[in-house]
Amino acid sequence: MEPIADIEAIQLRLDELRLEHRDLDTAIARLIDDPVGDELMLRRLKKRKLLLKDQIALLERQLEPDEPA
Repeated sequence: MEPIADIEAIQLRLDELRLEHRDLDTAIARLIDDPVGDELMLRRLKKRKLLLKDQIALLERQLEPDEPA
C-alpha cells in the first residue's frame, strides 16, 4: 500500500492538472469563436490539452487499486 503522503501528492497534482485542462477548454473555445483566431496557438493549446488528458489518466490509474486477475 502506498503511503498516505504519496496518495495526497498524486491527488493534489490531479487537481492541478484538471484545473489546467478546464482552463484550456475555455481558452480554446475563445480562440474558436474569434474570427481572426490564431490557428497555430489553437493547435498548441489542443496538443497541450491532450497531453494533460494523458497525464490525468496515468495518475488516476495510480490511485486505483489493482484488481485481482
